[in-house]
Amino acid sequence: MAVELEPVSATKGQAYCPYSKFRVGAALLTDNGCYFKGCNVENACTNLGLCAERTAITKAVSEGHKTFKAIAIASDMEDKFISPCGACRQVMREFGSKWDVYLTKPDGTHKKMTVDELLPISFGPDDLSMKKINN
Repeated sequence: MAVELEPVSATKGQAYCPYSKFRVGAALLTDNGCYFKGCNVENACTNLGLCAERTAITKAVSEGHKTFKAIAIASDMEDKFISPCGACRQVMREFGSKWDVYLTKPDGTHKKMTVDELLPISFGPDDLSMKKINN
């Protein structure tokens, strides 16, 4: 497997989630083999919180990495795989649509998808350079 699931499982333990009590961790693998971990960080003003996936991506970008191979996401949900929210899907898409996303369960099982499968017919950086009516 391209992503080690152990780092992502441990990362959810760092989550700051006093309001939702919904811990999420993410481990992002760059194209050159570096890992960046992230957890969700809530805020009393709920729309200012940051998801684990966006935390990991922001950390990677701030260190100069912009090409990713895979990301794994973990939570405490037993009955279904954790899935990224719409905002996280769009942030992932900013960095390509063909890289892998591992949705996991606490028992270690996982489901592998691509960003494109999670966000089909998406809007991305290339769309900004497309010909427009008033070009």
